[in-house]
Amino acid sequence: MTEIVAESRPVRWGLAAKLFAILLLLGAVAVMITGVLGYIRAREALERAIFAQLTAARETKAHQVESYFRTVRNEVRLLAASKMVVDATRGFREAVDELDGKEVPADVKQAVHAWYDTQYMPMVRKLLGKDVGADEFMPMTAAPYFLQDLYIVRNPHPEGRRDLLDNAGDGSAYSKVHAIYHPLMRTAGATLGFQDFMIVDPRSGRMIYTVDKDPDFATSLRAGPYRHSNLAAAAARCAISPDPSATCLEDFSAYLPAGGVPSAFMAAPVIEQGVVTGVLVAELAIEEIDAIVTGGRRWRNEGFGATGEAYLVGPDFLVRSSGRNYFENPNLYFSELKAGGGSEEEMAAIRRFGSPILHQRADTPATRAAIGGVEGVGEVVGYRGVPTLASWGPIRIPGVKWGIVAKIDAAEAFAPVYRLERDLLIVGAIAFLVVIVTGAWLSRSLLGPLRELTAGVRRFAAGDHDAHVAVRTRDEIGQLCLAFNGMIDDINQKNRVIETKNRENEELLLNVLPAPIANRLRGGEQGIADGFAEVTVAFADLVGFTALSSEMPPADVVTLLNGLFTRFDVAASELGIEKIKTVGDAYMAVCGLPVPVPNHAERMVRMAIRMVHITREHAMEHGVSMKLRVGINSGPVVAGVIGKSKYIYDLWGDTVNLASRMESGGIPDSVQVTRPVYEKLKDQFVFEARGEIEVKGKGNVEAWVLRL
Repeated sequence: MTEIVAESRPVRWGLAAKLFAILLLLGAVAVMITGVLGYIRAREALERAIFAQLTAARETKAHQVESYFRTVRNEVRLLAASKMVVDATRGFREAVDELDGKEVPADVKQAVHAWYDTQYMPMVRKLLGKDVGADEFMPMTAAPYFLQDLYIVRNPHPEGRRDLLDNAGDGSAYSKVHAIYHPLMRTAGATLGFQDFMIVDPRSGRMIYTVDKDPDFATSLRAGPYRHSNLAAAAARCAISPDPSATCLEDFSAYLPAGGVPSAFMAAPVIEQGVVTGVLVAELAIEEIDAIVTGGRRWRNEGFGATGEAYLVGPDFLVRSSGRNYFENPNLYFSELKAGGGSEEEMAAIRRFGSPILHQRADTPATRAAIGGVEGVGEVVGYRGVPTLASWGPIRIPGVKWGIVAKIDAAEAFAPVYRLERDLLIVGAIAFLVVIVTGAWLSRSLLGPLRELTAGVRRFAAGDHDAHVAVRTRDEIGQLCLAFNGMIDDINQKNRVIETKNRENEELLLNVLPAPIANRLRGGEQGIADGFAEVTVAFADLVGFTALSSEMPPADVVTLLNGLFTRFDVAASELGIEKIKTVGDAYMAVCGLPVPVPNHAERMVRMAIRMVHITREHAMEHGVSMKLRVGINSGPVVAGVIGKSKYIYDLWGDTVNLASRMESGGIPDSVQVTRPVYEKLKDQFVFEARGEIEVKGKGNVEAWVLRL
């Protein structure tokens, strides 16, 4: 026998092992080559498509921004050359000069000072994040006091709607000129979409007119508090340019009179007879640019997916448009900004001003190239410190030096490639599995069914009673496999019959005994008897059922009683109550054993209430007259199993006897309880004292009735 096994080994393992190894190697090489080439080609194609999409989006937005500024430039140039603006400039200059020659009353100064102290300076201090004195913001000559008092302090319209005041009504020359030109100027500014619309006197640098009447109204842009603003720079450049085609644009910066909102200013000289008599300045709101670049904050609709966006950046590497996560996920925005190197001061300023514009730095290779006038695409680390695919380039607007970047997170951009990688791995795994299965099948077919039969016998010996073997041949070995399978099926069939009988016996035992008692009995325990310190026992009896049953056929009597007691059993199961037995039309139950429960009395009373209602419903459904009488008592009992051929689990003790007497001496359609039950539940149920009733063997016993 040993010699046969030794001779069979080369046949058993040699060819099968070699064939299996060849299939595995060929499959691995094919899958690896296909997967690697497919992954590389797909990544390159996807990267080209993404860069093309980002470049198209960037160029579109760049053209929109450039077009916006070209339009604004032309509109400001045309307005500055219009007769309306030329005449208004002349009138406002003369009127302001007249006001400067008057003495400012004390009450006017006091009103203006009070407005700065209570209305303007708190906002300034909050935005600047420091305590700033009001003195440097106060008017320096008479005209600003008069004009700010009339058009700001005493303006009957609320802040933000001060432009609705056409005539201050003081009779001054300024008010008359203002009443003539202000409605026209207001309409022009609103039509063209300017944030504000103002005229500056080039002689003094004073702002002699504004539409919105913000705190910069009538102040000097040369010596006043806003002399270092981009508004002052734009006005100063155009004040010395008598060229009608000239315009001066100043980049966005935080502008205090506008509530700290970033503002840019486009200026044009107002020329009369070859002399610059004024400078027309349009205040441009950042919202217009932000809406263009962010697409109205509808990034997904513009094809940017979940993480893509476009943003503007200036030569100071501060953004000129809002970041996407600032609106969609502020917590993630600040955490990524910090991880990307953002300072605490930068993040505090963003929170204080309520916007990342002009506060968030975006100093990346992409922004540096864009500001430097270089277009390009590539994978770079963005301002959030996250790898991105980006397309960048300059914004060509005279007067500013901006760059624009359109980007998307590399993780999202390459998600299809990652899915392809996963799919390739799955396909590779499936291919390997097919190779393994094929090799195993060939190995089994070459080695023959004897190995399977041997393995089946071993599995059966180890306890696997479903250890069938495949019948691959029709020879003697095949017949042996058939015989083995038949033996397995026969044994399993007999085991199923035994299991079915055991389940039936189990169900019969549980119908007679509580589950814990049945388990003890199956465990071999004999003479089961337990004492319980406190349980609640109930007896229920159908009043007049004997007379009723005498008038009914026996089958109807059994059907009626079985249906009623079945419903009692369902209620008992729901409330955790143990049914003990039924005798005729009497029903006995207990709560608190064999497993103790703290609220056994309450459960039993609720069971009794259900039983009374169930009896009423059952009687109505069957068209008979039945009433139930229930007696309940709490106290100690002895419980145990008696009998051998027919088990019964029963209770003994005075508690049981008194509960039975409570039932027999009770009132139909009511629940009669003893004092122990009453004391436990008097705060939960409305009992009616019945007084003392005579109980056989006990004398007079107090009883309470729960009428239903």
